[in-house]
Amino acid sequence: MSEVRVNNLSNENNTGGPTISGITTFSGTNYFVPPVGDSASRPSGCPPGSLRFNTDSAHLEYYRGDTIGWVEIEAELTEPLGGGSGSNTGLGTRGLILAGDPSTVKIEFFTVSTLGNAAEFGDLTQDRKRFQGFASRTRAFGIGGQADNGASGYNVIDFVTVASTGDATDFGDQTTQTRSQIGASNSTRGITAGGTSGFPSGSYVNTIEYVTMQSAGNTQDFGDLTQARDFPTAVNSSVRVVVAAGNQSPTNYDIMDFITTASTGDAQDFGDLSAVTQVAGAVCNSTRGVIARTYTAPSYTNNIEFVTIATTGNSIDFGDRINTSTPKQGASDATRGVFAGGYASPGPRTNAMEFITIATTGNGTDFGDMVTARGMPSVVSNGHGGL
Repeated sequence: MSEVRVNNLSNENNTGGPTISGITTFSGTNYFVPPVGDSASRPSGCPPGSLRFNTDSAHLEYYRGDTIGWVEIEAELTEPLGGGSGSNTGLGTRGLILAGDPSTVKIEFFTVSTLGNAAEFGDLTQDRKRFQGFASRTRAFGIGGQADNGASGYNVIDFVTVASTGDATDFGDQTTQTRSQIGASNSTRGITAGGTSGFPSGSYVNTIEYVTMQSAGNTQDFGDLTQARDFPTAVNSSVRVVVAAGNQSPTNYDIMDFITTASTGDAQDFGDLSAVTQVAGAVCNSTRGVIARTYTAPSYTNNIEFVTIATTGNSIDFGDRINTSTPKQGASDATRGVFAGGYASPGPRTNAMEFITIATTGNGTDFGDMVTARGMPSVVSNGHGGL
């Protein structure tokens, strides 16, 4: 068998290489270098399966076709995440369910890629509701919230180690006592924004704050949202956070604005949802944010919409959830988003969990059940789009 060694091979004007037909074996023992570029330079119209390295997210990504576009290949965790059965065992991105209404200290967990019920994880440092969180690969955080009677609020930030189980540890304090704000993050920085400050009544907040998740400490000022509002939701990539929906009673909003996570400064206009939404839930991978419009007084809805995080523009219809309830945040990995809990219609709080496949469009599918029914718990994961 003959052997040909070539150091460089390109077409006649050095704009690319030749097309090699048939079965081709790469036998390099060290590595190969795929094409490299940021999210803004992603090409379109590529053959499905095309591969590149995204410098914004530091992930490989492949082309799923003209409808879906580029999807990142995200490394899953390689160590088992606890015992048990169903969704609380095995490998993969872990979702955590924090607090909820009625006010509680309870934390539950599940594996995003595995259907089944959630299991007990541990307790927060304080019981609370209207509480939000964010997560890195290793830690999950909760911030703010209020007591069950609404007469007092909290500025406590606490965290847990995602891959273990156990109770939360104090991390620091938020500058203001805020409830029903957003939580978002990249691998370094946790972001909170919006909500209401003051108890039992309060004022609507447009403040954006951040912490560095690797080191304990208090929040620092980031900038301001374009509109102060209660109950917004957020999706994020490693570069950008998009904040959507919310209300200043009796006014509800369809607005979306965005910030660049690694910088500081005021938010900018992103686009609009298809309708005003008082309460919304959200899941995301590094490319796409999926927003569930859950409630605009006095009506519940199960509509789901999506945005492409790296661009700006209005949301596009995704499908419908199977539950008409009010999940707030959701847990995500590169493929799947899971919504959990909320107030149900008709009826009180629900323990139902459902999932959608982020890169496609379509309706929700049953995932399993939470241990305890809760109104609008904070749900985070260590595999979401910001990581």
